[in-house]
Amino acid sequence: MLPVYLYTKISLVKKLLCAVILMVSLGSCGELDLYEKTVFFPKHEWDSQLQPIINFEIVDTVSNYHIYVVVRHEDAFRYNNLWLNLKTKAPGTEPYTQKLNLILANNTNGWLGAGMDDIYDHRIRITKAPIHLKKGVYQFTLQQIMREDPLNYMLNAGIRVEKVKP
Repeated sequence: MLPVYLYTKISLVKKLLCAVILMVSLGSCGELDLYEKTVFFPKHEWDSQLQPIINFEIVDTVSNYHIYVVVRHEDAFRYNNLWLNLKTKAPGTEPYTQKLNLILANNTNGWLGAGMDDIYDHRIRITKAPIHLKKGVYQFTLQQIMREDPLNYMLNAGIRVEKVKP
């Protein structure tokens, strides 16, 4: 049996080695296939005046993309859906706003997102078909437009832009 201090050193070396292997394998992947940014709501409530702004720079103009809204909430969230205004500003264009009704749960299956303990994550695709994006910076602004304000039990909201695999 090894002394405790030697066992701790061996365990630390194994952890460092695993971390190095992981960083090297991720670093060799090349260009990213997705971008995801979320904003954390410190008091677990989303006030309609708090409108997260999320920017993505698109470099690859050959690929097609899907865009998702990302939401994280507690199990105590009281609604099956979430109404949002999503304002999008593409490079060289005027911003446009769309009203979204995001379905988070149904009576048959309960929460539709992935859950762990009392936290649920949703990635809800808002593009029906793959879209072509121009090169440049895209800006997305999220605003919750629910009747309850602030909206309690909300943890995060954001945007995910994912390349469509050929």
